[in-house]
Amino acid sequence: MNYYSLNNKDNKVSFQEAVIQGLAPDKGLYFPETISQLLPSFFDEIENLSNEEIAFEAIKQFVGTEIPELELKQILKETLSFDFPLVKVEENVFSLELFHGPTMAFKDVGARFMSRCLAYFNRDKDQKNTVLVATSGDTGGAVASGFLGVKGVEVIILYPSGKVSDIQERQLTTLGQNITALEVDGVFDDCQDMVKKAFLDDDLKYKNLTSANSINIARWLPQMFYFFFAYKELKKYNKDLIVSCPSGNFGNICAGIIAKKLGLPLTHFVASTNANDTVPRFLENGIYNSKPSVATISNAMDVGNPSNFVRIQEMYNNDLKEFQKDFSSYTYTDEETKSAMKKIHTNSGYIAEPHGAVGYLGLKKELLNYLNAVGFFLETAHPIKFLDVVEPVLNVKLEIPKQIESVLNKEKVSVKIKSYEDLKNFLQKN
Repeated sequence: MNYYSLNNKDNKVSFQEAVIQGLAPDKGLYFPETISQLLPSFFDEIENLSNEEIAFEAIKQFVGTEIPELELKQILKETLSFDFPLVKVEENVFSLELFHGPTMAFKDVGARFMSRCLAYFNRDKDQKNTVLVATSGDTGGAVASGFLGVKGVEVIILYPSGKVSDIQERQLTTLGQNITALEVDGVFDDCQDMVKKAFLDDDLKYKNLTSANSINIARWLPQMFYFFFAYKELKKYNKDLIVSCPSGNFGNICAGIIAKKLGLPLTHFVASTNANDTVPRFLENGIYNSKPSVATISNAMDVGNPSNFVRIQEMYNNDLKEFQKDFSSYTYTDEETKSAMKKIHTNSGYIAEPHGAVGYLGLKKELLNYLNAVGFFLETAHPIKFLDVVEPVLNVKLEIPKQIESVLNKEKVSVKIKSYEDLKNFLQKN
């Protein structure tokens, strides 16, 4: 499988090159040259397959022969070593819980898959790669955990000072070893801009930089797995299937659309956003006009210019009308989010954190357009990651899971930076 840059389709690379480079030299995101539908028999028998078997069938065309079948299956076994429960919240509404991995966030899947791919590619090399990643919340912790101790890989994580939760910050600042956290005086978009600039800086080519954000295909593509897992459970209802993704950088929903292009029978997608409403505005007026991100209680979605949206546009050939047949996007305020959290908890006892609550709101709105549909929203992180919001809103006391307890008493270590020059100086000195 080859991948081309979305800025120039003539710039093609292999899977390995795309993973190691992260971003194309012309600043474009990589995209698979072909997407071949899976056989109908796969979907007919999906309920009889394990998650690992499903994931292998979904991903193998994108990896090709660059990782042998046995090694790829082992990577998937290690990547998917936890559960993805689908929990009924109310009639025809389910929560797909993606937070049962080591850092209790959906990004464990992509980070674990990518780290193991990179370890395979580095198996016989003395060369060191530097993973440079920006985080608005959970990416940093998942990448830190996924890459901890991986041979030949240094990890540098940029996060916006004061704009991630205490637990999120501890997960990316307390591990040490090959993990370094840079605390940026700014917002997530500033962190992401610095990362992209570093990739294109000729002075840093010797660092062999790559990204573990969802701009990297090995972080992004595995996120399609859990859409297959949900379908496996919901197929028996024989109804239209609506998917609502709380959306920031649009990696999850973009991966879901890839799953649909592979033949997965998903009827409609909803990108549910907070006040950072670039995509909902685009769907209203056809004009893509990004703006600086604003802080909300669903901080992992505080993204003003979502990187993966260009991939979604590519899958619909930039045809807005075709896109709108499969896709809606709605925006919600913090107050609406809190009200949804209370409603869900009062009616079912289910505890949704802010991102999941935004996903719930979008799903409920879209279901009004269907007479015979069932839907699920992604619950992307454990409520404990946002206990400073969840506990006062719901008037509950959350139990600390063992995955989180292990980092609470460790010392936070970070390096403060303000500008791209600060980042560049740090990289050159370390």
